[in-house]
Amino acid sequence: MLPLPVGLETALPELRRRLPARARILAVSKGQPVEAIRRAVALGQRSFAESRLQEAIAKQEALADLGALDWHFIGRLQANKVRGVLRHFGTIHSLDSLELAERMARIAAEEGLAPAVLLQVKLRPDPAKGGLSAEELQQLWPRLVDLKPLRLVGLMTIAPLGLDAAARLELFRDCAALADGLGLPERSMGMSQDWPEAVTAGSTWLRLGGALFGLRSA
Repeated sequence: MLPLPVGLETALPELRRRLPARARILAVSKGQPVEAIRRAVALGQRSFAESRLQEAIAKQEALADLGALDWHFIGRLQANKVRGVLRHFGTIHSLDSLELAERMARIAAEEGLAPAVLLQVKLRPDPAKGGLSAEELQQLWPRLVDLKPLRLVGLMTIAPLGLDAAARLELFRDCAALADGLGLPERSMGMSQDWPEAVTAGSTWLRLGGALFGLRSA
């Protein structure tokens, strides 16, 4: 597949043209200035991803004049940040333990919130990444699915560095099959370097930063 053109104003429309309807763009705006997000919104982008709570809060306040944007949290979720994340993000892609899920469910109930949650899975060895194995997820599933008011909607996975395109495709297909088996419609798979394989495997959320914005400023 041909690489995307450089520059948000050309890359974003071109990517939309190439993608099937099921694959939505999640613009990873972490480390990007508010002005870059405004440019993306002007091009019709409404879903954005951040991984640092305080940075995200500042951006959300600065962009309040744009109306309600669709904010997703994709960072490693710390227990002491759960309440703040729930207050500022409608969707969370990085829930990776039963303990954290139980804490999130309790706080969400206290706050009167019902967040959409994707469970992070690790389907290949990768010391740099967290996530539930397929076996752990299957074992914990009866307890996870009962944690109201959380809305478990999908799975998220990150391909380890060093995999070739065929291995990435196999990984993403395994993730999609696991989501299907659990009746979960959303698959957060694929980033700027591997989105074509993720699309082929049935991704519904592509987490794209560099492909849209270029290198981060932080």
